[in-house]
Amino acid sequence: MRPVLNADQIRNILPHKWPFLFLDKVIQLEPGKSGIGIKNVTISEPFFEGHFPNESIMPGVLIIEALAQMTAVVYVTGELAKIDAHGACSPKIDPSSYVGYLVSVRNMKFLKPVVPGDQLELHVQIGRSLGVISQVEITAYVDKKKVATGSIQVSKRVEEI
Repeated sequence: MRPVLNADQIRNILPHKWPFLFLDKVIQLEPGKSGIGIKNVTISEPFFEGHFPNESIMPGVLIIEALAQMTAVVYVTGELAKIDAHGACSPKIDPSSYVGYLVSVRNMKFLKPVVPGDQLELHVQIGRSLGVISQVEITAYVDKKKVATGSIQVSKRVEEI
């Protein structure tokens, strides 16, 4: 499947950089509402050196971070679409300036370990908002099997408040 956003485009949207960028491409996107992204998990990830040396497992908090980064892409593209009805980004606008903050994680369940060679499919659905806080349902899959699910709350960037 051809990506909606490739790695270079994602790097232009998110402020995160290697080794803390956990989103390789976006394959489905409804700006401001929902999206599906891909994280290819490789043995060369720095976190595998210590988690765990003899049994490499992607830390759950990094799965949450990957889902939060996908959420940021959905949110930022929604905000940019409001600015430009065509969804194009003016060179004067810094998309990463719209990325907010992870506020809370709720009811997170990790159902299966994620290991080198897996391809994480990251599903996010932005739900209701109250003021500057939005509820987001998040689910990660490997080979169409659910490996993590829960919800997060995110806030708009402080400068927007």
